[in-house]
Amino acid sequence: MEEYLQEVPSEIEIIKQDFEKRNSKLGKKIEQLEEEKMHLRLDIDVQRLEIEKLKKGKNKAEEDLNSLKIDYKKLHLSMRTAGLGKTLEQWHQEIREEKIKANR
Repeated sequence: MEEYLQEVPSEIEIIKQDFEKRNSKLGKKIEQLEEEKMHLRLDIDVQRLEIEKLKKGKNKAEEDLNSLKIDYKKLHLSMRTAGLGKTLEQWHQEIREEKIKANR
């Protein structure tokens, strides 16, 4: 009988072994979650850097666009001042008027 009792694990030992198995599984799960958390943080950092880079690019593009708009306005004003902003029809009309003046 004593031998049988020594060979058969007690209910407490069975519960203890089950607890240790579950504890081990949960420990592994916690490690996996911690690793996943670390990877997600790295992904977030990468995304933040990409967003910052895109914002800088957008700001540079907007500055370039504004500069081009200013240059275009200056060029357009210079063309008007120099008389280069005329349409083909306006040039034809001006040439006709000059010919008429010259023939008088």
